[in-house]
Amino acid sequence: MRQMLSVVTVLVLLNGCGKAGVPAPTSMPTAGPTETPVQARTVRLMTHDSFEISEAVLAAFEQQHHAKVEILEAGDAGVMLNQAILSKDNPLADVLYGVDNTLLSRALHADILEPYASPLLAEIPDHLELDPQHRALPVDYGDVCLNYDKRWFADHGLAPPTHLEDLIKPAYRGLTVVEDAASSSPGLAFLLATVGYFGETGDNNFLAYWAKLRDNGVLVASDWETAYWTHFTYGSKGEGDRPIVVSYASSPPVEVYFSEEPFEEAPTGVVVGDGSCFRQIEFVGILKGTPNRDLATAWVDFMLGKTFQEDIPLHMFMFPANRNAQLPEVFARFAIIPERPAEVDYEVIEARREKWVEAWTEVVLR
Repeated sequence: MRQMLSVVTVLVLLNGCGKAGVPAPTSMPTAGPTETPVQARTVRLMTHDSFEISEAVLAAFEQQHHAKVEILEAGDAGVMLNQAILSKDNPLADVLYGVDNTLLSRALHADILEPYASPLLAEIPDHLELDPQHRALPVDYGDVCLNYDKRWFADHGLAPPTHLEDLIKPAYRGLTVVEDAASSSPGLAFLLATVGYFGETGDNNFLAYWAKLRDNGVLVASDWETAYWTHFTYGSKGEGDRPIVVSYASSPPVEVYFSEEPFEEAPTGVVVGDGSCFRQIEFVGILKGTPNRDLATAWVDFMLGKTFQEDIPLHMFMFPANRNAQLPEVFARFAIIPERPAEVDYEVIEARREKWVEAWTEVVLR
């Protein structure tokens, strides 16, 4: 999950390397008694700063392929993609992970990725596969949604919001904090949810909605951390004054997982009314010009296989793309996946994103 909680790494114990969804081990060269051992090859992964993988899972790939994985963290997803584009003639890595559907069109138009139809795509739902040429393959997804503090609403005798329209009602005045759409990934995603739900035209378009939110006392924070930990009443442990925050559908199970006290139900709720969330899908692709295509394809297969996929929820707080991956109990019990998130085509996002952000800034911040 982008910009989520600081994590104490959980090591995943594997029963072996023959787990379903993991590529078969490559043959490992052996050296004779007087021969020099064969040196392990290296596959380089460029990713955003929120990438996380357990040591045991990483070791499983390295042992299977007699290889080392070098992880190059290159900033947030936008900065990472810019670096990959600028270095396309001399790529810094073999594989790129972390481009999402808000940036996908830019990556594809820059022509930095090679097509690769992984056999593991058979285990990925079609609606997550946005590139028919298989240059970008879906790894995980997560929904940016409004979260709310259940106890605050119970204590104040007010029903929690269920749809976007609730936030502009007088009863909810001054209760919501969002992130800046110009500088924050969840802030942009929530803006896209309003574009997808309200549209660009008519008296009740997305800008009209934001104008009403502004007039109803919405607070704009610079980033997720500030919104959640400083202003959100639950995240700030009562120090904040906003019981509604833009966060993730996976935030409630994460709160339960890291809590020092047991919960029968998650302490925070999620607004999952039609069109109230925006689904971020993250992709992996092979960078053009890699000298290690065989290892690059092996790594892509590994990321789509069950061993890696089942490591995702408690490390990156996203949902695995592989339909056969099992969710950890805390996710299976407490997570809510929106049935009908807002839809905005990734090509349209690329063409109009800057215009939408500029218009949003004029309405909300100026």
